Amino acid sequence: MAGTAVNVAWAGRCFTNHIQNVTLGPELVVTGWREVSALTADSERAQWSVERLLDLFDVRADGPDRYSGDTGIAQGGERQVVEGTQVVAQAIVAVAKRFPGKSVRSAHAVFSRAVAVGPAIELVIDVVHEGRSTATAIVAAHQNGRRCLSVTVLADVPSGDIIRHHLPRPDVAGPADANVSEMPMTGRELRLVDVVDVNSPDEVGPPELHAWLRYEPIPNRDDLAKALIAHFAGHLGISTTMRAHPGIGTSQAHLTVSTAPMTISVTFHEPVCWDGWLLYTHESTQVGAGMSYVRGTVHTEAGELLASFAQEALIRPLRTCDTAIDARSRF
Repeated sequence: MAGTAVNVAWAGRCFTNHIQNVTLGPELVVTGWREVSALTADSERAQWSVERLLDLFDVRADGPDRYSGDTGIAQGGERQVVEGTQVVAQAIVAVAKRFPGKSVRSAHAVFSRAVAVGPAIELVIDVVHEGRSTATAIVAAHQNGRRCLSVTVLADVPSGDIIRHHLPRPDVAGPADANVSEMPMTGRELRLVDVVDVNSPDEVGPPELHAWLRYEPIPNRDDLAKALIAHFAGHLGISTTMRAHPGIGTSQAHLTVSTAPMTISVTFHEPVCWDGWLLYTHESTQVGAGMSYVRGTVHTEAGELLASFAQEALIRPLRTCDTAIDARSRF
């Protein structure tokens, strides 16, 4: 990346990012929803929006089974790492375009290397199977000639029901009674149930987290709607795990604790459409030996189940080699 130094330790050496440490785009970088860039003007704060995020997801065809996507614009003094679920969202859109007439049903990603803000990514689609009812593809995301992550995507043609049931929406406080959480993006609102500061080591409770989320606009296209749902699925997993352990929180990431998302899986339950609020429910079922596992669901306020997801993440002590890397470039 010309003119920009990006120093990221990965692939079995030093892991130091977590999905709450998110590079949202050229203007805003947040650590667990708190800004670390020194933005002072409201006009700058408003430049990043849901509409712009959807534009980022809408990748461009760049040859047979190839698509290109933007990552944002690198600026000095800010974190230079793209969140993994941004690329997963782009892969979902790419596969939907590759298989017109089919609906994306699931995406399973493994994050192998960091994606830097600035250079575009190339999504290379390996079609494993393309039938009349189902199709499978493996999407490899490349940047600067290096493969950074792989996403296996299943698509199909939805059919009528033979049987149907779904997990009910958890009986928790509604968005009107939840705590407002700062979200530095125009058109996106977050409210947390029974949690005030999701990053704080003093926010102790069961290893679960309920987050109400509202978007404006809600995309009409099926692929963009699913990409938007997938984008938030990994954001609060590590916070959920840490909540059960006093004295540790995501505010310590990059300082005393090394964290990183390693995998994310999202399954969509047709039909995927909504208005108003979405409830993201997170449950950490295990943490130990340096890894955590979180599973979750996405319900509408009316109670329809739109998606299920799971995340594996790394949580380990910060090592000496980590501290030698600029915190803005740690992944």
